[in-house]
Amino acid sequence: MQVSEGFRPVARRDARILILGSLPGQRSIREQKYYAHPRNSFWAIMKALFGIQGSYQDRLAQLLEKRIALWDVLGRSLRPGSLDADINLDSARPNDFETFLRAHRDIRLIAFNGQKAEQLFARFVGSRPKLHDIRRAGLPSTSPAYAAMAFSVKLERWRDVLASAADTFESGVDDDRVPDTGNQQV
Repeated sequence: MQVSEGFRPVARRDARILILGSLPGQRSIREQKYYAHPRNSFWAIMKALFGIQGSYQDRLAQLLEKRIALWDVLGRSLRPGSLDADINLDSARPNDFETFLRAHRDIRLIAFNGQKAEQLFARFVGSRPKLHDIRRAGLPSTSPAYAAMAFSVKLERWRDVLASAADTFESGVDDDRVPDTGNQQV
């Protein structure tokens, strides 16, 4: 069975939103790019919400300008293929969120790209790092494996959480006005 190794986080020190996937799929690992599969809708959603486009490096830079960070819950795990269902939980190792959150104290929202990311976070991280000031929101997976939901519906759900949060953070409005979706799938 092949070990899947995750990537380093993409984040500025002043990031306000952290988007977490579960673990990069094989295509992403091969290309060393977050959300590299051409049918993954992550980058299409970022373009629709924030106008993010261009080369991979340009897209990352634009995310950083929006104070959005990318990472995954797991740093490594045995996983044949790319399906989240194939992640071997016995070999799964989470990323170091305590260190990350100490270095990125402005994070106010953790958005989970899919239920598996949210479940893995609850299982392996829980509330160990002080998360009481950080809202969490589950979002529909952008993976092509989650085809049950139309792109337009995914986009609207992502917009409900991310666009309003980004606007609130950028405008300096009190954080209490950020939509609180709890830990529910949005």
